[in-house]
Amino acid sequence: MDLHPGMTAEKSILVEAAHSAAQLGSGNVEVYATPSMVLHMEETALEAVDPHVGPGKATVGAFIGVKHLAPTPLGMKVRIRAELVKVEGRTLGFLVQAWDEVEKIGEAEHTRVVIDLDRFRSKLDAKKALSEGKREQA
Repeated sequence: MDLHPGMTAEKSILVEAAHSAAQLGSGNVEVYATPSMVLHMEETALEAVDPHVGPGKATVGAFIGVKHLAPTPLGMKVRIRAELVKVEGRTLGFLVQAWDEVEKIGEAEHTRVVIDLDRFRSKLDAKKALSEGKREQA
């Protein structure tokens, strides 16, 4: 696992109706929705580190604290940049920022955790089996 502060990724998206608050139900206006921005921020952080965590490993989101600073209309491009700022064992801290064509529109502190995929899947299978057992008892 070769992870160190300073690793970055950027992505650009064109804001479409599918990304809008009205479409996602987070508001009644045709602007870039906060849930869309959060998704794009997490995707960008993932792209910065997941190729470097090694075989059989991945990262999962554990926390995101977001400020949506300004609205962005449909049809405008948004650029998102994630920077790994802290590595503490398996816990990774990011600073993520977003800009439209005019101004900074968002910023976030984001935490991801490195997981072992086999162990993660085993825990999910156990949880699913427990849930199915409880359902049968009800």
